[in-house]
Amino acid sequence: MQTSEVLEQLDKAGLRPPRMLTLAITGDCNLECSHCWVDAGRASPRSHVQLDTLRLLIEEFAAMGGEGVRITGGEPLCHPEWLSLLKLLRQRGFKSVILQTNAMLVRDEHLQSLRELDFPGFSIQISLDGVTSRTHDKVRGEGAHTGAMQGIMKLTQAGFGERISIFFTEMRHNIEEIPDLLNFAESIGIGSVVTGMVVMCGRASKTSLVSPPDVEQYLSLLERYNSDSRFREIYNRIGTVSALEWSIGDAIRPECCTFIENPYLTPSGRLYPCLLCHADAYSVTGVFEKGLASSLIEGISLWSELLRISRSRSVVIPECLSCPGKHQCVGGCMGRAWGSCGNFLSTDDRCEARRSIYWVKIPHCR
Repeated sequence: MQTSEVLEQLDKAGLRPPRMLTLAITGDCNLECSHCWVDAGRASPRSHVQLDTLRLLIEEFAAMGGEGVRITGGEPLCHPEWLSLLKLLRQRGFKSVILQTNAMLVRDEHLQSLRELDFPGFSIQISLDGVTSRTHDKVRGEGAHTGAMQGIMKLTQAGFGERISIFFTEMRHNIEEIPDLLNFAESIGIGSVVTGMVVMCGRASKTSLVSPPDVEQYLSLLERYNSDSRFREIYNRIGTVSALEWSIGDAIRPECCTFIENPYLTPSGRLYPCLLCHADAYSVTGVFEKGLASSLIEGISLWSELLRISRSRSVVIPECLSCPGKHQCVGGCMGRAWGSCGNFLSTDDRCEARRSIYWVKIPHCR
């Protein structure tokens, strides 16, 4: 199937072409984290995706104008050819290549290869759910913090500090460490710290170890931002925390969720239209056999329906109607609503925190 035909049919359906592909190259992982959305781990039945299969897929994606690839898993460093894949992506000329990892499997012998493939669009996203082992290991297992820190230090000492983005999952037991995490990141020259609230699906829905932060914890963090000039200065330079952005940002969100700009492909070849929207009924299977172009054509009717639902959220969900931040939120994230509630017309699971922060920001609208 011609690339032009795929792009034309997506456009007719009101869907944007894929730009950033999240590609899970393995279901294996050296950890079995309590908040893992995809239930990866050492006992995973999913094998590594073969490099030749990945090469064909990447060629198709590049031919349709894809701009970037996010490599994930499982833990992508469990894949025996992860470095070869990164080299392939660099050679193919993508503007952005992101490697998501827990950093525990970074070895000294990897560093020279990473230096050789380094380019301005390359970054490494490292999961770190606490400055201390007490908070990080609570959800990732004993020794995970030590291993992550060793990997981070290897990479920073090898000159990759500015390339690293720490990703921190906000949970009730760890959210108060965000200021300390920013201090730590700045002290060793890390480029950015990004956080996001845990979604209560996957393993998180089956354990008492994990719970979202309280609204009061988010309001306390906002107060810390407003009152602590040192925290505010570091945050404004390297931090991105959604709850703070809701308060300090003025941007009006121009539209609801879009599909299929940021698709997610699993190691079994199942294509979801969005990194966060894991609804099997709206996915396409057998992508490695069918090819990416044919799979996109197959999914158009499904994703057009998702787009229709997404556009209706802000005028259908009762909580949205009276919310002072509805023009910034536009109904929130539909994928998070599905992941936490199994209902596309439920509120985003961050809704209560969002509304509380909007009311602080615009008190006369309460």
